[in-house]
Amino acid sequence: MSAENLILIGVALVAIAAAAAAFAIAYRRSSDWRSGVNAETLAADRSEVAEPVAVAAAQGTEAAAAADAAEAPPEPATPAVEVVSEPVVVEVSPEEAGVTRRQFFNRALGATFATFMAGFGLASLSFLWPKLTGGFGSDVNAGNVDELREQLFNEDGSVTPLFIPEARAYLVPYEEGSLSPQFRDIGVADRGVMALWQRCVHLGCRVPWCQPSQGFECPCHGSKYSLVGEYFAGPAPRNLDRFVLEFNAADELIIKTGSIVQTPRAPVLTVKYPQGPSCIAATVGAEG
Repeated sequence: MSAENLILIGVALVAIAAAAAAFAIAYRRSSDWRSGVNAETLAADRSEVAEPVAVAAAQGTEAAAAADAAEAPPEPATPAVEVVSEPVVVEVSPEEAGVTRRQFFNRALGATFATFMAGFGLASLSFLWPKLTGGFGSDVNAGNVDELREQLFNEDGSVTPLFIPEARAYLVPYEEGSLSPQFRDIGVADRGVMALWQRCVHLGCRVPWCQPSQGFECPCHGSKYSLVGEYFAGPAPRNLDRFVLEFNAADELIIKTGSIVQTPRAPVLTVKYPQGPSCIAATVGAEG
């Protein structure tokens, strides 16, 4: 037998029991209670005769009172006092009313989202906005040109390029008479100095300076360049890139890192290289 059948049977039994109880109550109310009492008990009960008389007298008194009330003129109605209460509406300011929990969470969520969007927008604007002053991509003031030149030469006559971190450039010296023609009149060499970009033109590795060989040697793939950035060996396709130079009224060197000049491989080196042992293990033969 399924559960549905059991439920139906239970409901039916409850309905039958309720119907039987209602029938029993109705039957007991409709029967005369005197039929169940013996004669001796009825004879001893004095109220059996007095009760109908008293009930009849009471009924007669009530009928007479009702007749008198009908004949008498109606008494004027006493006016009732009606109290009318009007609601008083008191306006309160938002400060006095306070903030509900729903309003607090909605405002907090909105403020958090607005703060996130503002930070994201400022970060994006900072990333996309061009740097007009200071930093790589702009004009970098390296300092007085005469003082810079003095820092390039050592006591033994060797050269150590001066690295300018903000410009990502090596400042190197050159001799006016020995400078390759491809570097002249293009703004990359002036007053005995040039600024070479530290980036290897092969795959973009940073090219360190090798003091023993007096040149730049890339540790990534073995490309080598002379003191003035002329190509010597390796897979690099051209010379090191260089920046345009300017000088202000105070003889300060301005490196224009936003103006990059590319030059092809030099057919003949204008600066002797190498002048000593190489700093990298892999050595590639010189290419003409």
